[in-house]
Amino acid sequence: MPQLRLALAQVNATVGDLAGNADLVVAWTRKAAESGAHLVVFPEMVLTGYPVEDLALRESFAIASKQALDALAVRLDEAGLGGVAAFVGYLDRDEHGKRNAAAVLHGGEVVASQDKHHLPNYGVFDERRYFTPGDRLEIVRLHGLEIGLVICEDLWQDGGPIAALGQAGVDLVVSPNASPYERNKDDLRLPLVARRAAEAGAPLAYVNLVGGQDELVFDGDTMVVAADGTLITRAQQFTEHLTVLDLDLPGGAARTDGLVGGFTVTRRTLSDEPVPGYEPLPVPKTAEPLSNEAEVWHALVTGLRDYVLKNGFRSVVLGLSGGIDSAVVAALAVDALGPDAVHAVSMPSVYSSDHSRSDAFEMARRTGLRYTEQPIADMVKVFVDQLGLTGLSEENVQARCRGVTLMGLSNQHGHLVLATGNKTELAVGYSTIYGDAVGGFAPIKDVLKTLVWDLARWRNDEAEKLGEHPPIPENSITKPPSAELRPGQVDSDSLPDYELLDSVLDEYVDGDKGYHDLLAAGFDHDLIDRVLRMVDKAEYKRRQYPPGTKISEKAFGRDRRLPVTNGWREG
Repeated sequence: MPQLRLALAQVNATVGDLAGNADLVVAWTRKAAESGAHLVVFPEMVLTGYPVEDLALRESFAIASKQALDALAVRLDEAGLGGVAAFVGYLDRDEHGKRNAAAVLHGGEVVASQDKHHLPNYGVFDERRYFTPGDRLEIVRLHGLEIGLVICEDLWQDGGPIAALGQAGVDLVVSPNASPYERNKDDLRLPLVARRAAEAGAPLAYVNLVGGQDELVFDGDTMVVAADGTLITRAQQFTEHLTVLDLDLPGGAARTDGLVGGFTVTRRTLSDEPVPGYEPLPVPKTAEPLSNEAEVWHALVTGLRDYVLKNGFRSVVLGLSGGIDSAVVAALAVDALGPDAVHAVSMPSVYSSDHSRSDAFEMARRTGLRYTEQPIADMVKVFVDQLGLTGLSEENVQARCRGVTLMGLSNQHGHLVLATGNKTELAVGYSTIYGDAVGGFAPIKDVLKTLVWDLARWRNDEAEKLGEHPPIPENSITKPPSAELRPGQVDSDSLPDYELLDSVLDEYVDGDKGYHDLLAAGFDHDLIDRVLRMVDKAEYKRRQYPPGTKISEKAFGRDRRLPVTNGWREG
């Protein structure tokens, strides 16, 4: 049977950095060539980064993308890499509009390209905008083997372009992707890829981006599935990786060109001669799946690291209160950037407990982050006395003095301020605008409070397994959560029990369930009224919150955006 050595480059691209991404393609093509690969496949839109959002509307950017692609083909050839066929994603544009495209670079030329029919301007392009009848499908003949090329959401279509490739006759299907991470999404990919391989009657290679882009994070999870749906190999999530695999392909696929299954099939020949027989490499080991908590932790670390570094920051600053949320954010930041780049500030007020200060100090001691204390009592007193503030106004001015302190340190030293609020707090409006809501990035913005506790316990357990000291003090995990803005205050004074609250939010926010759905699910009507009223009234606060890594299907700001001025109420 004909042989082919395939390389799948699971890489971390940066949106808009055409030169840097071209360097990335050259470097990983070189690695593929050194491994003896005949074909290397890069993720969707790797040359432009993904998603380009409104950059897709700029003709200048589309032109630059195409010019960068042409130059890349020449550069690969000049570097002695022109003999490796490289499948590279980019942004194309013609008289019909912008297009999500993938090209085949070989011998110094762009020898073939596969365009999506249209590139809609979603925040994330992998919405269900499919091919339409008559659209072109590209098949490349390499070393006598027929290789079909599809892009991302083609995988979602039953009886769509992949089925048409199978009818046209292919030996292998490759699918470049930029599929953002969501919890448990990796459990859905394998069955989907397996179904499409069966439709094509050929092995299917799925390669995905890795890394963070604004609120999105890409987990990789690159895989190859045999024609019968059997998993051959799968890459580790959240890390750049080159999967190199030898395939024995049947060859001699029956060929049908022209209109097939509603699509126009075209073929380009790169080489007809089969590869001389060789000893195949061992099949790459399939990566062990991550636990739920491990997967989320890696996603949050990756999203934070790339947001900081890709935006030119080298350090972060956050308020370290001794509570669970700031402790988890600090631990994430240390894992993402290293302790020297993390500046934590304890900002006690007259209401701060001794354990808040001691827990914050202990967190700093365990992780080695840079720690200072900046008391805010005198600042608060000036505002309270001059403005005559009492009650909630006095509570909020404490949070705002802390926000001003962090922003001052940010301006002075160039740190990026991290907001430490979680999804539960954002959902019910349990935050202070211009106070704890200040910042440039919010690492746990899409993490419910109960999951914050789970992540803290998981991170400590992982440290113990590695023989390290757990980073998060046990007292930060076990003590009743409190903003400490008045004597004896705890969160339960204002909010339902977090386990119950998160259960309602999971249905209402992430599940889009209505009042009667929640009643039918067994929730008490008074609880439903209370929670839904808090959620609906807090939309204006969420609009002003910093961006943060998306891990759920319904992240605030990106996926769930309701009118601020809104007369509709459930119930």
